[in-house]
Amino acid sequence: MDLGLEGKVAIVAAASRGLGKAAAMELSREGARVAIAARNSKGLEAAAEDIRAETGGQVLAAQADVSKAADIDKLVDTVLAEYGRIDILVNNAGGPPPGVFTDMSDDDWLAAINLNLMSTIRLTRRVLPSMRKQKWGRVINITSVSVKQPIPTLILSNTARAGVVAMAKTLAGQVGNDGITVNNVCPGYTLTDRMIDLAAHTAEEEGATPADIIDRWAEEVPVGRLGQPEELGAFITFLASERAGYITGTTVQVDGGQVKGLL
Repeated sequence: MDLGLEGKVAIVAAASRGLGKAAAMELSREGARVAIAARNSKGLEAAAEDIRAETGGQVLAAQADVSKAADIDKLVDTVLAEYGRIDILVNNAGGPPPGVFTDMSDDDWLAAINLNLMSTIRLTRRVLPSMRKQKWGRVINITSVSVKQPIPTLILSNTARAGVVAMAKTLAGQVGNDGITVNNVCPGYTLTDRMIDLAAHTAEEEGATPADIIDRWAEEVPVGRLGQPEELGAFITFLASERAGYITGTTVQVDGGQVKGLL
């Protein structure tokens, strides 16, 4: 299937590892010119080299902390100067720390909203003029299955990411006539560094081992295993493609059947 991504320009946030890197890798494999952003310049450059070596594609590494408005402005300006356009935006950011409601201060709440909600709002706002000008664009937000089935120990993430979904659904109705789609993807248990960190945190609380926790999570998934980052990357790449032009305002989990709800 020709996805029509040859020569398109994609920004992928938090792409030095994990889900962001997997998305950038798959987009590059399909011929998109990719700009990847992350806070850690060393890890970012290593990821860019990995993607170039694997796909032979054009990859721009731009250091940016998406929790900072100035970094977002600089990132978008850098991509426009290098490529002249932006066709695809993959919003992504690391998650806030786990905990329960009574553990969280105002600063904790504000930091989580800034990291996971405001970063998405700011990046999307900056790329929309380019997409509107060319009458084509794809905005894809990496959220979590927690927006459909809240995770008890992730109250900050549950709240901030639900805001992303509400924003995206509303925005989809406002930019559809411009040829722009806006969708959310919800990874379930996926074997990333963050998931390994969460397993370690849970194991410490329960007096278990991280391997025990990962095995338990796998038992909760109908397919019997945790997902691989490249599986989410492949779905993101399809949503970014010409073939997905009639899909917008959706929130789709990639979770091996983990979420039990009907929608």
